[in-house]
This record gives sequence, C-alpha cells and structure tokens, in this order.
Amino acid sequence: MEALAILRNCPMSARKMRLVVDNIRGKSVDDSLNILKYTNKEAATWLEKLVLSAISNWSVKADTSSPEDYKLYIKKAYVDGGSSLKRFQPAPHGRANRIRKRMNHVTIVVENKISLEE
Repeated sequence: MEALAILRNCPMSARKMRLVVDNIRGKSVDDSLNILKYTNKEAATWLEKLVLSAISNWSVKADTSSPEDYKLYIKKAYVDGGSSLKRFQPAPHGRANRIRKRMNHVTIVVENKISLEE
C-alpha cells in the first residue's frame, strides 16, 4: 500500500530542492529522516516535514498505529517547478532588471515492503 504527500508552492527554486530530494529517493524512511536531519540546507527542513506527513498519511490509510513494523521506504520523490513571483529592481541608465522568485511542488510517495496481511 502506498500513500503520498504533496507540498505545493514551496518558496524555493526547484533546482535547490532537487539536490536534497535526490539524496533520499529510494531509501528507507528511517534513513531518509536521518539524512534530512543532518543536511545543512533549507530544503531539508521542508522535506523532513513532508516525509513525516507521508508516514502519517500511510498509517491512516493502512489503519495501523505503528508504521515502524512495515519497513516503509520512499518509492517516488520528485520536484516540479511552480509559479514564480516577478519583481523589478532598478538598474543603471534608467533600466530595470527582472527578479524571479521561484517556487516548486514536491511529491513524495511512501510504500511498505512488508505486506499488511501478516
């Protein structure tokens, strides 16, 4: 059984978020939470909350109170670009430079390796 969690409009560029998502894709949930806890990037704090949300979604969907017994792992994790806020900054000679404040959407799918029927 799999469960998913989606983070929309995260105020960070997708390129920066993908650096951290690539580290946790395919790993067990415990390993990925440890990696995120000790990663020194802002994206790690957003992803740690998202992984915990995916675990919670799985436990509600599976109707069990202890997801530790089922060896959860991150089946899919991907980052899509979102919208961007456009701002302008003054430049020399009366010109204006465009500033794009980018956002992204993150999707994480969690699945169990041990079946629920046991």
